[in-house]
Amino acid sequence: MPSLFGSNPSSSDPANDTVPSPSSSCSSSSSPDMWNYFFVPMLLCLTKELSLAKAQTSTGLLLPSQRGDGSADDSLISFSSCANADPKLYYRPVIGILSHPGDAASRRLNNDTNASYIAASYVKFVEAAGARVIPLIYNEPEKILFQKLELVNGVLFTGGWSKYGLYYDIAKRIFKKVIEKNERGDHFPLYAVCVG
Repeated sequence: MPSLFGSNPSSSDPANDTVPSPSSSCSSSSSPDMWNYFFVPMLLCLTKELSLAKAQTSTGLLLPSQRGDGSADDSLISFSSCANADPKLYYRPVIGILSHPGDAASRRLNNDTNASYIAASYVKFVEAAGARVIPLIYNEPEKILFQKLELVNGVLFTGGWSKYGLYYDIAKRIFKKVIEKNERGDHFPLYAVCVG
């Protein structure tokens, strides 16, 4: 019967040659595992400490108290600080929604040039994404309509149908203007529902 606690090197028993010593196999397999358990957390802690040390020595951003009012060290003032956001500017997209001919109450498409509407669901859809809406009234004078088009970052054509008339002509002109802007390299998206 082979011994489990060691083998005799002078023995010629083939069973003894293949049975490993439990102490040698246990120490050889647990030693690398032990080093992994030790070194991985140590490396993580070391990288964390180095990044914190680098962040503490960097003085690229200044606190409001370090702006040069005499209360802070004057050597820090030579670095630039982040500019405050201009409250007059709106940093989110502004989307133009082309109004639809007709009146929302009767939900009919009509050729009355005085009636136009934008369904509230389209406005809510755009505002839910964080953008503001500028209505592009299809029956406004073209000069005003295309001035508004220069103020927006994209256009939404609402659902419906139209194959002729003023609405179709205006939608076609806006579409051509969007194509021109994109060909110039200006990113100007157009989202068309049903009419598009």
